[in-house]
Amino acid sequence: MLVEAYFAYREDLQRFIAARLGRSGQDVDDVLQDLYLKASVVGPEAQVRDPRAYLYRLASNLMMDRWRSGRRMAARDGAWRQISAGDGADGGLDDAPSAEAVVAARQRLERLRVDVENLPEKTRRVFKLHKFEGLSYAETASMLGISRSSVEKHMMDALRRLTTGAGR
Repeated sequence: MLVEAYFAYREDLQRFIAARLGRSGQDVDDVLQDLYLKASVVGPEAQVRDPRAYLYRLASNLMMDRWRSGRRMAARDGAWRQISAGDGADGGLDDAPSAEAVVAARQRLERLRVDVENLPEKTRRVFKLHKFEGLSYAETASMLGISRSSVEKHMMDALRRLTTGAGR
């Protein structure tokens, strides 16, 4: 039910998000993807009375979460630079990840690489063009000769498959 409302109001939600973010289309697309993922896990038992209002509230919350995360990251990075500069040296700290972290990251990366390669061909092409080549949905659609809504559906399918490990 909520996913259907998402598709019905998607263009309005996109304008709403773009007006508030005032940033690149990539940020807007990312928020829309997050919104779809959140909406897709809300079951019919949730009994949402006003799906449109719920989606707008959810979009606002996602944008606020992004803003807060950015502020925390900036504060954390600033504090780290201040501490590091205050020592006059690097303090002997090693920024390199541990060997275990490197191995775990490589394993996760390999699983993701395999999952991406196991996506259906058109979905894989759309995903790679958008996420790896940095093309917008509109640019991806133009390059592949498909509609923007097809690009959105392929991206949502790819994200669903990759987040649930359905490609394995």
